[in-house]
Amino acid sequence: GHTARVAARIRLREGNPKAPKLSRMSEIEWPVKRVRQTFIEFFQNKENHTFWPSCSVVPHEDPTLLFINAGMNQYKPIFTGTVDPNSPLAKLKSACNSQKCIRAGGKHNDLDDVGKDVYHHTFFEMLGNWSFANYFKKEAIAWAWELLTEVYKLPTDRLYATYCEGDQHIGGTVPCDDETRDLWLQYLPADRVLKGNMKDNFWEMGDTGPCGPCTELHFDRIGGRNAADLVNMDDPDVLEIWNVVFIQMFRNKDKSLTILPGKHVDTGMGLERITSILQDKRSNYDSDIFVPIFEAIAKKTGIRPYTGKVGKEDTDGVDMAYRVVADHIRTLTISINDGALPGSDGRNYVVRRVLRRGVRYARQYLFPQGAHYEAGFFAGLVPLVVELLGDAFPELKLNPATGFTPEKVAEIVLEEEASFVRTLDKGIQQFEKFAEQDKASGSLSGPHTFQLYDTFGFPVDLTLLMAEEKGMQVDMEAYALCMAEQKAKSRGEGKEGSKTVVLEAEQTDKIANEMGVKPTDDGAKYDWQSKGTGPKISAKVMAIFDGKAFVDAVPEGDLVGIVLDCTSFYAEAGGQLFDTGKITTADGSFTVSNVQKYGGVVVHSG
Repeated sequence: GHTARVAARIRLREGNPKAPKLSRMSEIEWPVKRVRQTFIEFFQNKENHTFWPSCSVVPHEDPTLLFINAGMNQYKPIFTGTVDPNSPLAKLKSACNSQKCIRAGGKHNDLDDVGKDVYHHTFFEMLGNWSFANYFKKEAIAWAWELLTEVYKLPTDRLYATYCEGDQHIGGTVPCDDETRDLWLQYLPADRVLKGNMKDNFWEMGDTGPCGPCTELHFDRIGGRNAADLVNMDDPDVLEIWNVVFIQMFRNKDKSLTILPGKHVDTGMGLERITSILQDKRSNYDSDIFVPIFEAIAKKTGIRPYTGKVGKEDTDGVDMAYRVVADHIRTLTISINDGALPGSDGRNYVVRRVLRRGVRYARQYLFPQGAHYEAGFFAGLVPLVVELLGDAFPELKLNPATGFTPEKVAEIVLEEEASFVRTLDKGIQQFEKFAEQDKASGSLSGPHTFQLYDTFGFPVDLTLLMAEEKGMQVDMEAYALCMAEQKAKSRGEGKEGSKTVVLEAEQTDKIANEMGVKPTDDGAKYDWQSKGTGPKISAKVMAIFDGKAFVDAVPEGDLVGIVLDCTSFYAEAGGQLFDTGKITTADGSFTVSNVQKYGGVVVHSG
C-alpha cells in the first residue's frame, strides 16, 4: 500500500505544481546545455565530425568493463583493428559527442570519495572528439586552443599544456614528444609548456595494443600567478580540463613499439569541470548541473541550503550528504535506464551499493532531527534528473534498448529503496551493539560483520564506512571465511528450511538468452492484507533447475529451484527475509523454503 502510494506520487510529479522544478539559473552566460552543444557544433563544423551518440553505460559488447568509463570505449574496435568492415562504425573518419560515463566499480572506482570533496563524481559526461586515421596533432592542438580561447573565451594566461617526456632517458623505448611541445610553443610561452612523465602523459589500452603520448591542458582557477609548479599536483584550483591522446604506436608482447600506419586522435574533456570554469565556480557542484538537484533536496527535506563545505568545516555533514545524493541519483537514473538493475553481483551490485550509500547519507544527515525518512525520497528525484539530462540523452525519456521510461526507473529505485529502509534501522541498532562489544579490540569481528550483511542487508562497504566513523577497523579475513561458509550452505549444504538453489551468471544468461524466459512478474507480492492473507494467483512453470542443469522433471524429495512467469512470493532483498509457502498443481504440491532473485528471475527453492 505505502509503496504503491509513493509510486503514484512519483508518476504524478509532472502535473504537480509543488514538485521541484529546474533552478532559475537562466541568467548564466554558459549554462551546461550551451557548453555541451557548443562543443559538439564546433567539431561538427571542423573536418565534418560526425555526431555519434553516447553509447549505453552498460558495456554489453565489452566483458572487460563493469561500466563505460571513458568516451573512447565504444571506438575500441576501430583502435584495435577489429571493427566489422560492414558496420557503420567502420565508415567513421572523425566523430564527436558527450559520452555518459560511470566510475563506481572495478579499476576506476570513485564511489567512496564522492561527497568527501567537491570534485569527485560517479556519473559524469565526457566531451570528446576523435580522428580515425584522419587529422592528427597539428589540427587537434589548434582546434583545442581555438575552442577554449576563442569560443569559450578562457583567459590564455591561465592555461598550461603538458607533453610526454618519454622514457628513452631512462633506457626505455618511448621518445620525447618534441612535435607536440613545438606545436604548443606557437600558442603558449615556454614556462607554461611542461614536460610530463609516462604516468601522466602516455596512454596504453593494455599490456599490448594501441598506445601513444598525450597532451593535457590544465587551467588555473585563481589566475594572476605562474602556477606551473601546481600542475598535476592534485591542487583543486589547478585542474586538468582536456586530455588529447595521439594513438601512434602499438605495444608488442615483447614490450617493443611499432609505429602505426594509421594514426588516431582520442580526446576527453569533463563536462562538469569545463562548465564550472565557464560559470566561474570553484567547484563542479556549484554549477547549474547540480544546483537544481540541491534545491529539490532542500524542498523535500526542509534542511538548510547547500553551502559547499567539506571535512571539519562541514560540521553537520549536510553538505557532504547533498553531494552524495545529487551525484548518486544521477548515476542511478542513468545506469538503471540503460539496464543495470540493483542486484547481488557485478555491475548490479555496484548499482545497489550506490543506492544504499545514498539512502544512508540522506537518512542520517538530510532529515532534521525527528523528521521521518520515507521510501520514495530517492525515487522522487528521478523525474528531475530526466528533465535535466533528457535533451542531451533522449533515451532517458524512453530507452529503445531496455523499454524503460522515467516511471519504470523510479519504480525500480523505489522498490530497492523501500526494501533497504525496512531493515536499516534494525541494522544500525545492531551495528552499535556489535561496535560496543568489539570496542576493546578496535576491530569489528568477522562474524559480526557477516551477520550485519546476512541478516540486515548491510553491504560490507557500509559497515566499513560506519566503522571508520568510529575509528575502528573491520576483520575482513574472518568476514571472508564466514562468507565462504555461507556460500557452501547456499548450495544445499545448510540446515533444513534454509536450503536454496543458486543461479550463477552462466545460468542467468542461459535462462534469459537461450530459453527466452522473461524477468518474473512479482507485483502480486504487494497484494496482501495485514492479517497475512491475499488472493491466490495462477502461474506457469518456466524452468526447473536441479542445481546443475535445467530439467523437465525431478524425483520427489530432491532439492530444486522453480521459476514461474509470475509470483506472489517475496524474494529476499535488502535484508528482508524471503516468503515461504506452497505452490500447488492439480496433481501435486511443492513446498517453498527459500526465495531468491537472480538477474530479475525469481527462484523458488524447495
